[in-house]
Amino acid sequence: MSCARLPGSCPACWDGPVARRATWSQYRESIGDRSDLFAAVADLVPVERALYPGSYVDLSPSTAIGSVTYVDTDARAARFFADPDLVEAELVGRTRPGGGERVRFLAADYTEPLDVAEGSVDLLISLFAGPLSDHARRYLRPGGWLLANSSHGDASLAALDPTLRLVAVAHDRGGHYRVTTDHRLHPHCLRLPLPDPLTTTRTFD
Repeated sequence: MSCARLPGSCPACWDGPVARRATWSQYRESIGDRSDLFAAVADLVPVERALYPGSYVDLSPSTAIGSVTYVDTDARAARFFADPDLVEAELVGRTRPGGGERVRFLAADYTEPLDVAEGSVDLLISLFAGPLSDHARRYLRPGGWLLANSSHGDASLAALDPTLRLVAVAHDRGGHYRVTTDHRLHPHCLRLPLPDPLTTTRTFD
């Protein structure tokens, strides 16, 4: 749950020096850089606050989003985020205007209650961390967005959820992302929780 790769497939999870000091730059060498994905999301929908359970040391959301709360149980992630100078150095030259203004880390299990106000985030990120939306959706504001892929079934579960509707699809071609509204399921998709009757939310044609 803590790492965005299958056990044994990620160099950042091996024993040795890398395991003792994980960094985003090292992690990018293993999984690639998802910064373009979050830039594309930020261009499509207004996102000021995001929640990223199971983040490990993936800082890519902060390159495009102002405030991101990262959640993981892995001690290496905790050590990484505990060094604000290192986190800042990793983001230098990689953020868009407004990105990376607030980076927060919670050493926590997302299946348990988090120190996050319910209904306070615009974007819930579910990438390679298990079907987390059932546990963490409470923190998403009405009319917010769920970004999910099909790796651990969250996108498939979202497709069956009558309270969500598909608003966009992110296409990945060798680490280059583009977001479309063609409404075809793909490894990364944005789903919008349907608002309650008292909530006005942005819709997409």
